[in-house]
Amino acid sequence: MSFLVVLSPEPAEGEPLPASLQQSIDAAGVAVLGRAGCHTLVQRTQALAPSMVLVHLDETEPQLDALLEALAAWGGAPPCALGVMSAPLDGAQHAALVAAGVHGWVPIEGADALAALTAQAQARWTREAALRTELDALRTRMDERKWVDRAKGLLMSARGIGEDEAFGLLRGAAMHANLRLGEVSRSVIEAAQWAEAINRAGQLRMLSQRLVRVAAQLAAGIDAQRARVLRTQSTERVQQTLDHLTALELGPAGVQALGEVQAAWLALAALLAAKPASQGLAAIDARGEALLSAAESLTDALEASGARRALRIVNICGRQRMRAQRLAKDALLASTLAAGASRERLLPTMNEFEAALLELERAPLSSPEIRAGLASARDEWLRLVGGVQALDSAEGRATLVRSSEALVDTFERLTGWYEHSLQVIMS
Repeated sequence: MSFLVVLSPEPAEGEPLPASLQQSIDAAGVAVLGRAGCHTLVQRTQALAPSMVLVHLDETEPQLDALLEALAAWGGAPPCALGVMSAPLDGAQHAALVAAGVHGWVPIEGADALAALTAQAQARWTREAALRTELDALRTRMDERKWVDRAKGLLMSARGIGEDEAFGLLRGAAMHANLRLGEVSRSVIEAAQWAEAINRAGQLRMLSQRLVRVAAQLAAGIDAQRARVLRTQSTERVQQTLDHLTALELGPAGVQALGEVQAAWLALAALLAAKPASQGLAAIDARGEALLSAAESLTDALEASGARRALRIVNICGRQRMRAQRLAKDALLASTLAAGASRERLLPTMNEFEAALLELERAPLSSPEIRAGLASARDEWLRLVGGVQALDSAEGRATLVRSSEALVDTFERLTGWYEHSLQVIMS
């Protein structure tokens, strides 16, 4: 048995313990690891890790107040047995000591009862520690049950399966990975949250290009009524997406990237508020490119933070929405403004879209609905390319606009299917 003896008032360096206390310690056969005052009690206990802390108070006031203030750091759960020797206390003072985590008390006049105090305090601390362990285990089981129920609900909703099948998937994954069922369930929920965040952040890339394309449409008078509606819807969607992402726990890299997206969006929104005109399209496009770059960084940061390889397919698919809008935007800018930079981006964007589409078509992460969606995307992509090649005609520009929106809708569905696919959720 080892003691940390706490004295109040604290003795000077080298000053011996009170004779009666030293006699009681010797009689109890315990070792004194060190001494402390009330103000150093917590730090010394942490440093020495004694079996018991013995507090010796010469007076009740104000030493008791100093002791209670020091014990508040432990929140009623000291790391070892805690006993007090002091002058007689009243009922309220005893209650305060119990609330502070003290396990035993004897009067100074009863110093010969130190052995009994030690046994009493140690027994009570051992029992309390066992109860805390049991309570922690119960809380862990309850917490795991909540994660399991949430994961089952997610699988049932995403895959259209029953509760028993969802539970079987979780149990099988836990056995395969040699993890607790609660750990697997929590990982499933986190994977779904990261996939949704990547999908939403990826939408910002597409919206950055759509809003510039819509501005070019309005300046050129191409389906102006529909363009105005789409501008309003897209602006609202950007803000809703930013609000959703702001509410998530993104980590330092994600928070910084999101801040850059928000700043880029405010700059673009300020230009979009004015009436679109051909002479202002270059500035709008530059702001759109800045938002695109910031959204790319945010999406990549989210994919890296998710630390799941399957999330990459969600990012690849979501990026196709942006490329469809980017191609249509650059084609319109090139035709209306003879913008060299926009024209130079056409071929690289087409090559990137084609390469990503091939990767999606070859990816093992698939399902009948995904394969059908990719086939539809392939057909619509060919129509969009035809619209780019026929830019000199009004029909070609109209095809360009329609096909770019159709591709966005198709890849919205595809990204959602990837997001809720079993391989991503259970990654």
